Amino acid sequence: MELKGLTVNFLGDSITEGCGTSGREKVYHQIIKEKYGMKHAYNYGVGGTRIARQVVPTKDMTICDLTFELRAEIMDKNADAVVVFGGTNDFGHGDAPFGTEDSEDVYTFCGAVNSLIKKLKSDFPNAKIVFMTPIHRVTENEPSNPDAKVLKDYVEAICAICQKHNIPVIDLFKINPLDPHNPELVPDGLHPGDKGHIIMADVIAEALMKL
Repeated sequence: MELKGLTVNFLGDSITEGCGTSGREKVYHQIIKEKYGMKHAYNYGVGGTRIARQVVPTKDMTICDLTFELRAEIMDKNADAVVVFGGTNDFGHGDAPFGTEDSEDVYTFCGAVNSLIKKLKSDFPNAKIVFMTPIHRVTENEPSNPDAKVLKDYVEAICAICQKHNIPVIDLFKINPLDPHNPELVPDGLHPGDKGHIIMADVIAEALMKL
């Protein structure tokens, strides 16, 4: 996929929003835009948000309940591509059950991934849809979700469901571009800093150009 001149919607959570960086221009998608001459790299990242809907709505952090599918409504419909980067919050603080790969129940993680893909295909029929798996985090083997799944389980579900729908996946978990225990790259063990986003940008751009 040639990146020059493209308009791309980046739908994600706090990492896509830019939490951990020193400014919006330091986020991976803006680095890609400037380096490879994209026309637009729209930032639809909202911190704390999940792919699955909450079984019990969040009382003190209602913005976290604005799921990816709900926010897809506001994205630029003329985009050439949509890149989805989520799942780590479903693992980290979501209350939705994990679900099964054939489900479309948006109150489960797997079902919500299926439902999101269906909506993106419908709303963006001419766009390239790409998913990215969560990056490693220091708490990836310390589940707090209802089914006690580790982060790798969410990664594998994204890969399997996308394969079923013929959606390409950039498996950042497998590529492992950043060591979450390296404070120079990932200061808080989850959100990459400026140096981490530079590395991510190169890895993601290279993968996108191979699609």
